[in-house]
Amino acid sequence: MKSLLSSRPVLWFLFLFNLVVAAAAPFVVDGTQGVMTAVGMGVVSLGAGVSLLRDRGGKHAA
Repeated sequence: MKSLLSSRPVLWFLFLFNLVVAAAAPFVVDGTQGVMTAVGMGVVSLGAGVSLLRDRGGKHAA
């Protein structure tokens, strides 16, 4: 499962999908639930983005 979640296509999907949901959630869902959804999805998107950047930096250094 770890190899699947760390593959580049899956990381790109997680990054882009969660970024779009985080941007749209406050407009689609009202109140605190929309804000918390945006925050949660934003955290997942940031994590995937950091993993993409870390993998990119490691492959150029090796």
